Amino acid sequence: MVDATAIEPRGPKPKRAFSSTNIMLYGTLLLVSVYYLLPLYVMIVTSLKGMPEIRLGNVFAPPLEVTFEPWVKAWAEACTGVNCDGLSRGFWNSVAILIPSVAVSIAVASVSGYALANWRFRGSETFFTILIFGAFIPYQVMIYPIVIILRELGGFLGIQLMGSIWGLVIVHTIFGMPILTLLFRNYFTSVPEELFKAARVDGAGFWGIFFKIMVPMSLPIFVVAMILQVTGIWNDFLFGVIYTKPETYPMTVQLNNIVNSVQGVKEYNVNMAATLLTGLVPLTIYFVSGRLFVRGIAAGAVKG
Repeated sequence: MVDATAIEPRGPKPKRAFSSTNIMLYGTLLLVSVYYLLPLYVMIVTSLKGMPEIRLGNVFAPPLEVTFEPWVKAWAEACTGVNCDGLSRGFWNSVAILIPSVAVSIAVASVSGYALANWRFRGSETFFTILIFGAFIPYQVMIYPIVIILRELGGFLGIQLMGSIWGLVIVHTIFGMPILTLLFRNYFTSVPEELFKAARVDGAGFWGIFFKIMVPMSLPIFVVAMILQVTGIWNDFLFGVIYTKPETYPMTVQLNNIVNSVQGVKEYNVNMAATLLTGLVPLTIYFVSGRLFVRGIAAGAVKG
């Protein structure tokens, strides 16, 4: 009979829950979290206070009496110039800009990345090099040439693109395609080549392989592309203020006009509520699909 006391324990040595390394690690994470969440906390509590309470000066104190009137005013009553309909008009303008821009840019970029990864053609490497170069050109240098292009293209088509929502849709679609094509191309090159060859042997063509094999396997990278485009387009201010006019301003431009208004009393609670309303859409999309975003980045976005 084997003495049970003589058997040595096996497996890794159990780690202490409160080791110096863990305390330093979690302490650092806690400090960083507080640093980034404190401004958000101040914005939320300020948006729920009335102006008399805000004038008391304690920005960190929770509201003594919660009120949603600043949110209602920011959405439907705040004035931007001669219009006093709040952020509601800018919200629907942003939605009208966002949906076609995201859909068209992702559709074109996914097909382009798939073609560059699996259907090599003469000059494909040169085209890919130009594409990478174009993805990192500062877009500020293209502002005036795009004004001329939209004006001339609108005159050729007989429609007004400069100052319209569709003109801004074209701008966002074009500027989003280089980096999205790079992401899709890198992701599709990570898909096992045997699947592609087997589909070719079975008689599948360009579109058959794309829709039946590549697209079902590529949900993470589609989520990455969607988050990047939604965040970039929704938060854009420069293109919105240049290529649209007051009737078609996106939400960020209206937010700037509300916050920087010099008429009347400075309503900090309304400004905070307007800022939070503007940021809800990208925050919601990121939190809902954040796990797929990390998977997509790890699977293909950093591969060469």
